[in-house]
Amino acid sequence: MEAAARPDSPTIGELGESHTLARILPRLSPGDASLLGAGDDAAVVAAADGRYVVTTDLLVHGPDFRLAWSTPFELGWKAAATNLTDVAAMGARPTALVVAIAAPPTTLAAVLEGIADGLREGLAALAPGAGVVGGDLSASTVLTIAVTAFGDLEGRAPVLRSGARVGDVLAHAGARGDAARGLALLFAEGTDAAGEPDPDRAADVRARHPELVAAQLAPHPPVAAGVTAALAGATSMLDVSDGLARDARRIAEASGVGLDFDGEALGADLRVAFAGAEDHGLLATFPPDVAVPAPFEVVGRVVPAPGEVLIDGRGIDAEGWDPYSGWDGRSG
Repeated sequence: MEAAARPDSPTIGELGESHTLARILPRLSPGDASLLGAGDDAAVVAAADGRYVVTTDLLVHGPDFRLAWSTPFELGWKAAATNLTDVAAMGARPTALVVAIAAPPTTLAAVLEGIADGLREGLAALAPGAGVVGGDLSASTVLTIAVTAFGDLEGRAPVLRSGARVGDVLAHAGARGDAARGLALLFAEGTDAAGEPDPDRAADVRARHPELVAAQLAPHPPVAAGVTAALAGATSMLDVSDGLARDARRIAEASGVGLDFDGEALGADLRVAFAGAEDHGLLATFPPDVAVPAPFEVVGRVVPAPGEVLIDGRGIDAEGWDPYSGWDGRSG
């Protein structure tokens, strides 16, 4: 990962929009599906079978990230990762991103350059061939990154949340609870006496727990596993961004079934795995006669308990992440 923005960089207010874009666009790749990239009023992206999937996500300074903890490169990487897994969860191959950034005019241009670098490298690592084809810049009192992602179904039907059937196998790919553990460490040890994020203390946490901090600030979700699951016959799937408890319930409610997790398969710290958010793994169901493909691991089964999420047949009380719960409005 790259270091924080250079302090000698001009601000975007000093440069203006055109010169800021001139510093950002060369750092980005339009990707293989782009027929016309950034430069016109809109991009043109190939959709091989006449359909595409589309999703959007926001990262806002305060509730979603803290500049005292994240480097600009990590912000770009995470902005890519959080959208790519939503495309993957539909069984599609990510093809293109459109990125809009609103930032205070005092923001250093190097910050936006770092975000662009993180977007480019995140795409190269997680979804080779996908690229950034356009976007927008604006002024704001709070740094905000908005990403819209597109994906190609390549002739397949989309994998929906509503397709799970009683008797299906429940499987998961990716980390379980690591991002929540990393965030808990940053809040516990990466803040000052007033509870505000502190870059020096966060750097110490990062040095002692690099994998857990990276899981929160720059996750490596199993994006390619979405297409793998679709090809293997997955009956339902979704991106686990709000914790296993909340996201599993979404499949259960949409499909009119229950999801019964195997406590032993999930590991010792069930509460972190169920309540912890932002791992961006994939939760899927497969017919019982299908060989569950790697990197998915079997973690339970689908049962006749509409809308219920269980562990070893018993109900759970974990809720997962809700962006409106517990947020006090501070952006520090």
